[in-house]
Formats: sequence, C-alpha cells, structure tokens
Amino acid sequence: MSESDTGRILVVDDNRDLADLYADWLAGTYTVKTAYSGEETLTKLDSSTDIVLLDRRMPDLSGDDVLGTIRDQGLDCRVALVTSIEPDYDILDLGFDDYLQKPVQSAELHDLVESLLTRTQYSEHIQEYFAVVSKKATIQSEKDDSELATHPEFTSVVEQSSKLKSEIDTLQEDFTEDDFVAAFHDLD
Repeated sequence: MSESDTGRILVVDDNRDLADLYADWLAGTYTVKTAYSGEETLTKLDSSTDIVLLDRRMPDLSGDDVLGTIRDQGLDCRVALVTSIEPDYDILDLGFDDYLQKPVQSAELHDLVESLLTRTQYSEHIQEYFAVVSKKATIQSEKDDSELATHPEFTSVVEQSSKLKSEIDTLQEDFTEDDFVAAFHDLD
C-alpha cells in the first residue's frame, strides 16, 4: 500500500475512551475516524472507508444492525467486530470479515488491520487478474498463435496478466497461516 493510501479506518465503540485509545494506536499508521454510536457510524461511513472496527453492543443501534446496513448498502469495506461479546452461533449469519474479542492490545489491533488490508488488496488483484485472464483466453480461443504473437494489444494483455500474477504472489507472501485457513477452508 502506498504512503498516500495507508488505509482509512473507522473505529466504532460507544465507550469513547476505548474508541479514542484504538484510534490513537492506529493514527500513526492509518487515516482514522471515530464514531461513538451506531447512528453516528452510518453518518461517517462512506465509500472511502476501507475498514470498520465495530463494537457489537451499543445502546442506540447495535453493531449487528450497523453491519447489516453496511452490507445491505453494498459498501465495499472490511468489517471486524471488536467486542466483549463472546462469539456464539449467532455470529454465523453476520457478514463480518474478522472477529476480535476484547480486551485488545495495540499489536493485535495493528495485525488485524494489516490482515484486512492485505485481504482487500488480494481480492482486488484477483478480480483484475481473472478479468485479464478471461480476456486473454477468449482471444486465444479465436485466433491462431502466429497472429497473437504479433498483435501489440494482445501482447499487452499477456504482460498485464504476468504482472498481476506476480503482484498476487507478492501479496500471498503477506498472508498469515490464519488468512490461508480462512480463505481456503472449504476448498478440497
């Protein structure tokens, strides 16, 4: 991630001191905003938000309800529930990306944010890679190799495909073992 695009984080907790503490921990590395209620979260959340660190238990609008609204609106951000609520089967229907149980330490919070940002980049690169590979395969099925070898736009697509694969390989190196288990858990 470039220096100018370090990640935009929205920290949400009705405990102001805790939300401010989390924001302070992250502020040196990321662009951080805070919200102290579910309602305030929905006013501060926009398409530039990369990650929401969301408490589940809030008095006006619960974190679960905020999460539902985020997903219903199709906002493209990662959401981690950072909460004192012990996980139970009720979380299975929630559309969160990660779950961290309080109390939380600074290093834990940084690791969580880095992991979520890596996943975001990985997803974007994979989507772009598959789009390029699909274009490449479609043209390859219709044209002969000698024609493809001399066509500059096709050569550009091949180079782009190679570059994206290399970027994905580099991002993959940043994945933790837990990221791989989560990402590929149900694949045979």
